[in-house]
Amino acid sequence: MRSRDGDNSFSLRLCTIIFLFIISSLKAEEYYISYRYVVKDAIIYNESLQVSPAMQKCNGDTYLPLILENNKSKNLKEILSNNSLVFIDYLHKFGLNVEHEEKTSNYKNTSTTVLTLKTKCFKVDFNDNFARIAPLK
Repeated sequence: MRSRDGDNSFSLRLCTIIFLFIISSLKAEEYYISYRYVVKDAIIYNESLQVSPAMQKCNGDTYLPLILENNKSKNLKEILSNNSLVFIDYLHKFGLNVEHEEKTSNYKNTSTTVLTLKTKCFKVDFNDNFARIAPLK
């Protein structure tokens, strides 16, 4: 496709960008991530983040990507722990399951709240300076 001035570099650049996007999405690695957070009587009791490489290809399209700095690291759990606050806020967009229980015994209240992200498949593309993380529908 030629532009009015006869230069076809725009279409070449557009094709190159599309090609690089397709190649980068093909080499992205897939991981299963789950998260659980427990609060007892307004005190953090337990927090766990599980990251596991997918053994089989996950199906679906990516959506809502998150870009995190990685400082040339390829260890996803390390990247997520270095950017934990950003990643936890990102997980809240997917809707965490919330279980809450309150008990009163002898005029003493106790409460337990559990937030859980069920295991979900994410595509991760590592670069020298950042990691692009996107869940699959």
